Amino acid sequence: MDVRYEAKGAAAWLTIDREERRNALSDGVIDGLLHGLGRAASDGDVRVVVVTGAGGRAFCAGGDLAGNLSPGAARVEQHDRRGRVADLLKAIARHPQPVVARVNGVALAGGFGLMMGCDLVVAADDVEVGTPEINLGLWPYMISAVLSRNLPRKVLTEMMMTGRRYTAPEAERHGMINRVVARSDLDSAVGELVAELASKSSLILRLGKESLYHVGDMSLDDALAYLQAMLTVNLESEDVVEGVSAFMEKRTPNWKGR
Repeated sequence: MDVRYEAKGAAAWLTIDREERRNALSDGVIDGLLHGLGRAASDGDVRVVVVTGAGGRAFCAGGDLAGNLSPGAARVEQHDRRGRVADLLKAIARHPQPVVARVNGVALAGGFGLMMGCDLVVAADDVEVGTPEINLGLWPYMISAVLSRNLPRKVLTEMMMTGRRYTAPEAERHGMINRVVARSDLDSAVGELVAELASKSSLILRLGKESLYHVGDMSLDDALAYLQAMLTVNLESEDVVEGVSAFMEKRTPNWKGR
């Protein structure tokens, strides 16, 4: 299996297990991540998904060039296979649970796109990220859809046109990473974030994430109308009643997820 699925408390961990290939995105890895995301979505005990890479050298070093540039596959088949990256990025965006990237090593090219596609990112302070495709005569086409929705235009343009790598502290300053911690503290930092997310209403997290992604492509008028409808849905939930009651009574909410 190219991706390991492990239940750890409230989280489902999806670990890309191709350490010898720096956890490159092969067809098997993409299929494994999609399967793991689907499995987590259907498990009522899972509140958060954590995506990471095996070992300490790479979170994911990008696409598997040997596979992507293989002359043996038919051209239409190669084109369809490239679309699997889009399937993965959409699956993360549409996933009902928060998806956290645990960045334990370099996140480059498609691996950087995978990292940026996750909802939240926790990284070791010695990792590097970037889009080095230009140095190979390529352009990060597929992941541009995600990067352009997450980064300032000038930052993204320089990254893609120069291919230079950014350190974790640099990436944090530019909003690519939420939390940078010492490598020895990486797992505890991820665990703290998982616990924090798991303490919230799973229903409201799902509705909120859905609305956050939807409004990005809407006009102001359409976005406000959509958000008004989502607010009404939120206010009809049992969890908002519980949340307000718990606040007034100075106690911890007992979320129902409905």
